[in-house]
Order: sequence, then structure tokens, then C-alpha cells
Amino acid sequence: LTGVQGLFQLSHQQTFLNQLREITGINDIQVLQQALKDSNGNLELAVAFLTAKNAKVPQLEEATYYQTALPGNDRYISVGSQADTNVIDLTGDDKDDLQRAIALSLEESNRAFRETGITDEEQAISRVLEASIAENKASLKRTHPEVWSDSPNPYDRKRQDNCPVGLKNVGNTCWFSAVIQSLFNLLEFRRLVLNFNPPANAQDLPRNQKEHRNLPFMRELRYLFALLVGSKRKYVDPSRAVEILKDAFKSNDSQQQDVSEFTHKLLDWLEDAFQIKAEEERDGEKPKNPMVELFYGRFLAVGVLEGKKFENTEMFGQYPLQVNGFKDLHECLEAAMIEGEIESLHSENSAKSGQEHWFTELPPVLTFELSRFEFNQALGRPEKIHNKLEFPPILYLDRYMHKNREITRIKRDEIKRLKEYLTVLQQRLERYLSYGSGPKRFPLVDVLQYALEFASSKPVCTSPVDDLGASAPASGTLPPQIPPSTIEQQGPSSSDVPSTSPVQRSVIHKPFTQSRIPPDLPMHPAPRHITEEELSVLEGCLHRWRTEVENDTRDLQESISRIHRTIELMYSDKTMVQVPYRLHAVLVHEGQANAGHYWAYIYDHHQNRWMKYNDISVTKSTWEELERDSFGGYRNASAYCLMYINDKEQYLIQEEFNKETGQILVGMDTLPSDLRDYVKEDNKRFEKELEEWDAELAQKAQQEKLLSQIPRTQTVQAGEPEYLEQPSRTDISKHLKEDSVQAINKALAEQEDRGPEAIMDTAIKLEYTRLLKLAQEDPPPECDYRLRHAIVYFIQNQAPKKIIERTLLEQFGDHNLSFDERCRNIMKVAQAKLEMIKPDEVNMEEYERWHQDYRHFRETTMFLMVGLEFFQKKSYMEALLYLIYAYQNNKELLSKGPYRGHDEELISHYRRECLLKLNEHAAALFESGDDQEVNNGLIIMNELIVPCLPLLLVDEMEEKDIVAVEDMRNRWCSYLGQEMEPNLQEKLTDFLPKLLDCSTEIKGFNDPPKLPSYSTHELCERYARIMLSLSRTPADGR
Repeated sequence: LTGVQGLFQLSHQQTFLNQLREITGINDIQVLQQALKDSNGNLELAVAFLTAKNAKVPQLEEATYYQTALPGNDRYISVGSQADTNVIDLTGDDKDDLQRAIALSLEESNRAFRETGITDEEQAISRVLEASIAENKASLKRTHPEVWSDSPNPYDRKRQDNCPVGLKNVGNTCWFSAVIQSLFNLLEFRRLVLNFNPPANAQDLPRNQKEHRNLPFMRELRYLFALLVGSKRKYVDPSRAVEILKDAFKSNDSQQQDVSEFTHKLLDWLEDAFQIKAEEERDGEKPKNPMVELFYGRFLAVGVLEGKKFENTEMFGQYPLQVNGFKDLHECLEAAMIEGEIESLHSENSAKSGQEHWFTELPPVLTFELSRFEFNQALGRPEKIHNKLEFPPILYLDRYMHKNREITRIKRDEIKRLKEYLTVLQQRLERYLSYGSGPKRFPLVDVLQYALEFASSKPVCTSPVDDLGASAPASGTLPPQIPPSTIEQQGPSSSDVPSTSPVQRSVIHKPFTQSRIPPDLPMHPAPRHITEEELSVLEGCLHRWRTEVENDTRDLQESISRIHRTIELMYSDKTMVQVPYRLHAVLVHEGQANAGHYWAYIYDHHQNRWMKYNDISVTKSTWEELERDSFGGYRNASAYCLMYINDKEQYLIQEEFNKETGQILVGMDTLPSDLRDYVKEDNKRFEKELEEWDAELAQKAQQEKLLSQIPRTQTVQAGEPEYLEQPSRTDISKHLKEDSVQAINKALAEQEDRGPEAIMDTAIKLEYTRLLKLAQEDPPPECDYRLRHAIVYFIQNQAPKKIIERTLLEQFGDHNLSFDERCRNIMKVAQAKLEMIKPDEVNMEEYERWHQDYRHFRETTMFLMVGLEFFQKKSYMEALLYLIYAYQNNKELLSKGPYRGHDEELISHYRRECLLKLNEHAAALFESGDDQEVNNGLIIMNELIVPCLPLLLVDEMEEKDIVAVEDMRNRWCSYLGQEMEPNLQEKLTDFLPKLLDCSTEIKGFNDPPKLPSYSTHELCERYARIMLSLSRTPADGR
């Protein structure tokens, strides 16, 4: 694994210091550095060391009801200031106190369960919450902290303009981010939370479990919402709010949380908090709870049970819908509103049972839970339903309203009749489109057309075998063969192996020289004998039958389209489009039933665009992207929760106005004074971070400036890449010097009696002609003439003429040509001409850019070449980083032109294969069950595979890359539900969310690996060798 660590070794010191500061509350950087040094970089030991010394660093903390994590322990203890006989002083040096606190915490947990009766559902939610806090506070189990850690550069974390603020994933909390962002962007909900004031009598000790849980949570939710409004940070940390949620439940398990469960519980807590306030403020009337008013509706259930009619009203919040077997949201709703046989509702004597649901009161915010998980009885585990389900941006709910039930029933009966007729027509059409009685069937119109083509073919009088025999070669002769060299150059014929050509050029097709078909042999079978009269009758019948079949098929298709259109427009009349609901948010889940990643698409009602909220990343999106990720049937991503809002209730999304001036309130102006102060303090802390970073950079720049003033001699070591390392402007190498001398000698031979200037002009023309010929040739895959000379690269990429001319002048004006009198004279003439070039004749910035691009091209070539060499040696870990940089550099080159870089498909193929090979190796290590090998496998995944996945997902057009990512994820998801040791299950549960994270935000890699030193000749030779070896690699041995 030294290769892994060597490739991806990053400086974790600042990350560890930040984590120590967060865990212990100690801000003295020297104390933290000393603890880290004494513990040899072990974070857990450093925490234990600082905990023991904590009494020497007193911290003034606000009295809270929150829970503080103990290092290395999964339990928590209260640090509130209220008097409690069971409180233990942990500020001393007695370690027994710490143990007693843990035991007391366990006892408190058991007693709390007996007294409060926490439900199984609440305990299920706790599993992920405790994992989230432990992961965020200690990060002891994570082997790759950079996946979740903050960038050390605060400017990377700075909010751009008024871009929405993201939420940090503090460990398996993407579900929290998706739900909170969806609710926060409901402006009415946001106002309710921000303006919530805890009841006056709650300032003392909470009276019950609900107050103990809900009121602190509301305070933290207000703080979190305030930061989302006015923070100068790109994203904020929700850990404190998550801690409060965790405090309500006790569990030791760890798994990804379900969005619907969490949303349901969250609304319950909010309802309880607002109910406390409402009961305090009521004035003899029944208190109104704004959460109930906003999220809860009512429906009427009417039906028949064992022949007896019933009718009752029920309240609902999130409305559950089954997905399996339905193609769109309306079909799901129709099925949910009707259960069983309902014919009995229209007759008096039927004994069938069934019921209908009719909405009597819809909430302003209507949330649908899409049930995409079902339990597989055979496998004994839950599975996700990946079926496609469409839903509209505007949903009209008139057909489900109780006031419209009579007209809806009539329309449902009509739709039922039309669908039955539609089924008959589709069956008839299928007989035309799949004609025949055997296993293979064809469209009848094609069958008739083929029969017509056969009958109309020119008759032949001989058997096709006899006819072929007449044209067979005479005994002892062989047809011309393809030269062996041609076969070798062609390589494998499998279409799976990408072309190894350095650039994509049009292929020159050459005729085959063997097995030519005799010109008199018909291309298709034909009848032996047919008379003109028979052909005339047959053609007439086939033409007529084909026309009849075409007409019948067209009539059936048109009838089917008309019925589909009629069904679609059944509810489009004016009376049935009076209850519009607009799609506000879509919560998306990618992954399997037991693990996955959540993000949200939320509609910006004021900018009229969709936004994608993926943890810390908030980006502009489109309806097309939402469709692809949310409808399902594509990859493993699909909508899991839909949030619609009443399109007529504008107060839900309306901005707040200043009562005095009438102007719209934005940003900090929308916050109450206490929250405004809270955000200002946080912004001051962040501005201080920026100032400290600037000061640090200024200090480094000053140091570098001082170092740069120290005189140093530049030497070029033997064996270094000549083009890349020579100090002259053209970076001339040894072989370029030889080319220049050769051109000069040819010019002297042609014009021996001419002066140096004429000879130089001739030499330059000869050299340019040679390079132009190379640029125009179509080389074999193993040759890339661009590597031989920069001018070949310039010509192929249509560089300006002045750039090429100056490059040639600098080649002949280089001081390396001063080894004899004739060349020295040529060099002086070239140097004089260079000095005569005016600044306005050649744009030197453009000149430098072209040469920089060429250096970039050669560097990319070396990344590719070294990566492929490692790949062929099966050193996949070493190969991967070289191929990653080759692909990224090459992509940048190709963005400027098609001949600027190498074959993108070739690099993409081997980068993908590297990842797949490493994934299989890591999975095999995990399956071994050995602790060391399991850890090694997870290190490979965390440090190599996971950081690379965004590189494969960022380009949606690369279907092979997307399929490869799905293959790797499915490989690990296949372990879910399998029998394994608890420690393996824990590690798998901890790792899977990182693997399934759909974010395309590319994590930072360390500096590029050091490239070997090659001369131009060595580079061309090694490039040819590796490309030839690739062309001989069989398809299954990639």
C-alpha cells in the first residue's frame, strides 16, 4: 500500500487540528500541535491527551441542553447548567469520573426509555443520527478525511454573490440536507421558523420530554435558517441541529436514514413546538397550529364493507403512493384513491367490499411519499424499485376532490371503457406488426415487400452452388493473399478495443484483394422460373395487399392515438383545472434499499428555474436534468418524495415587505434582531479566517521573493527531457540540432556559391517542406510525428504563419549551431533577423501560448505512456494517477482543437479499466474477512476509487463511464443483506454512502506524479513500443 500512500499523500495536519479544536473546544494552536506531536499523529490519542488536560484550558460555554460527544465512546452526557444530583465533574484529572459518567449515561438512557416510551420508529431514526455525530466529531473510523473535510483555503468556502448556501454533510446526513433545504425554500415556512419565539414559561426547566427535545431543536433550527439566509460561507455546518435530533433517541446502530421517516418525525417535532406556543397564546379559543395549517389536509373515505356502507373523515400529512405497476403520478393517485371493488357504491344489493378516498381539504403544501422499496420474501431483504414514474410540474387535483366526485366517476367509467377498446385495437395492431406463427415475427408489410422483391428479382437458370463452382479457381492456384504486415498492422478486430491512433483522422479505405464476388452473381436469391404473366398477377396481388395492410395499420395507429389523446384530455375541461398545485421540490435517492445518497431539486419561484441542492454544492439545473435523475429507469436514481404547493396560495412563496416603505426585504433584513446579531458574529469569524489566510499567503510570497533574490546558477543535467528543460526559447534538443545541420548541408550543396542569408533561407524552406510532409502524412498508430517537432504540431493545428516562421528562425538561430564556421554564420543571420522582427509583427503572448500548449501536449503524452506501461505491468494503483492526469490534461487540449491532444476514448478506456480492476481487488480483500486485508481494501476504495468517481460522472455523455460506476457500486451494494460479521457490516455501512454519493464535485488531488526524463528520440521510441503492444492486446485482456 505504499504505492497508494505515495500517490495520494496529502497534508492532514490542518484537518486534524481543526478536528481537535472542534472536539475539545481548545483554540490554542500550540497546545493542539503539541498534542498531535506527542500522539505521533494519532487523532484518538491526541483527543484522550487533551481531555485529560482539559482542566488547564477553561472554556466558558452557554448553558444548553445539547449533548457533547465523549472521544472514543458512542454515548453522550449532559453538560447543561441545571442542578442535577447525577452530574459528574469531568474537569478534574480523575479518569474514574469519566468511566462513571459513561455508566451513568447508559443508566440514564435505559431510564429515559422506560419513562418516555420512545417508539421503535424513533429508535430507527437514532441509528443514523448517532453515526452522524460520531463521524463528524471524531472522524476516527474514516480513512480518507478529505472526502468530508473543509478545504483549508477559506476562499474555497466563500459564498459567491447571493448564491444559495449549502449544508455540510456531517456523516450520512444527506437526507437531512435534502429535507431542510426543501422546507427552507418555502418562504412561509422559513418565516414561521425564523420568527418563532419560545414560550415564556419554557425559559425554566422543560416540563416534559417534548419540551426538552423540541424547544432546543427549534432554537438551533432558527440559527441554521438564519445562516442559510445571511452567511458569507458557501455552506454551513448543521451539526448542532443534528445533535439535538440525536438527543431524542438512543441507539447504537448506524445506517442511512429514510427521508420520508425523517420528514414525518420532523414535522411532528415542529408541530409540537408550535403547539406549546399556540396553547400559551390562545384566548379561550382552540389554538391554531401553523404546522398543521400548512402541511395537513383531510380526506373522506366512503365505501362498503361486507355489504354495509360507511363514511368517515381522516387527516393526512404526507400521502403515500405505490410506484410499482404505474407509469405516472396520476395513475398512482387513481390507485390510491380507489381500493377494492367499488361497484357496490352504486347499487343496493351487491355484497362486494371497497372504498374511495376523496380530498375534502388539501393542505397548502402537499407531499407525496413514493414507495420505491419493497421486501423481497425470497431473498429476505428490501429491494428498491427502479421503475420509471413520470410526474408533471403542474398537478391538477380537481378529479380527486369530494365536490367533483360525481363528474369524476362518470369520467372514470368513460376512461375504463376507452381503455378496454384501446386494448382490443392494440392487440389487432400487434398482429400486423408481429406477423407469423413461429418464434421470429416480422411486420406484415415488410413480409409482403420481401415477397415482392423476391418475385421481381431476375430469374436464374442454375443452382447457386453450381454457378459458384464455375467461378472457382483452378486446381493448384490460390487467390491473392493479404500481406502478413497488413494483418499485423490491423490488430484485433474486436470493436471493444478503442483505436490507438494518436489523432482521429478520416480512414482511407482500400479494396480487398481476395474473395471477390463474381460480378454476374446476383446479390439476393431469385426465382428459378417465372413467366411474365405469373409475375404480373403476383405483383398486382402483393402491391394491393401491401397497400391494404398499410392502410389498416395506419387506421389502427390513428385510432389508438385518438383514444390516447381523448384519455389525456378527459380532465382538461375548465371545471377540472381549478385546483392547480405546482411542483416545489423533488427529493432524489440514488442507491439501493439499504444505502444510498439523497439530494434535492428545488424550484426558485422568483428566478423561474430549478436548483440542485447536493449537500455543500448548490448549482443551477434544468427540468431535463430533473427528469433524468428523478423519473427513474436511468441508473439507480429516482424521486423518493415530491413536494407540491398550492399555486393559488402566493403567500407560500411571497417575499416579505417593509410595512413602512413597502420595499421587499432581502437577506439580513428578513431576520429578527437576535438572529441578525448571530449571523453577523459568524460572518466576522469567517472574515477573520480570510484575513489570516491572506496574511499567511503574503508572508509566504515575501519569503519566496527573498529566496528568489539569492543568485543561483542554472544547469541542465544530462538525461533530462531536452525539449522541456533547455533554457533557450525554442527548447531545441539534440536531434533538432542535427535536423538543422542536415538542412544547412543540403542548402550548401544546392547553392554553394551563395551568401549565408540565401543559404539560411534555402535551409529554412527545406526544413519546412520536410516538416509539412510529416504533418500531412497519415502515420500508423505507433507513430505520432507531432512528438518529433513542434512545427508538425503547429501545422496540424493551423497555427498562424508568423508563429511557425519565428519558430524556424529560432531553431536556426540557436547558439548550439556555433560548432563550425558555416553553421555559425547561418546562426548569426537568423539571430539578426529575429532582432529585426517588430513587436507588432508577431504577438509574443500568442507565440508563448502555442509553445506552452506544445509542452503541455508532450507532458500529456508522457503521462499517458507511463500510465499505460504501469497498466501492462498490472501495477494498477501506480497507473491510475498517471492516466487521470493524462485524461484531464488531454481534455483541456482537445477543447482547443481536435488535433491538440490524443484519442480521448483510448485514455478513457484504460482509466476506466484501472478503476474496475482496483475495485475488484478491493472487493476481494473485503470478502476475505481478514481485518488487515479488509482495511487495505477500504483504503483503496476511499483513497483511489471514491475520489475518482466524480471524474467519470461529470460528463453525462460518456455512457461507458457511467455504466462502469454503476458496476462498481452494484458490486458493493450486492453485499447488503448478506450474512457477515458485525464489524464488517459496520464498515460497509460507513463506507457505502461515500461510494454512492452522486456529487460531481471533483475533490482535489495532490500534485501530479513526477515524470521520467526522456529525450525526444527516447520519447518517440517508447511511445511507439507501448502503442504497438496495445494493438496486440486481445479484447478480453484489456
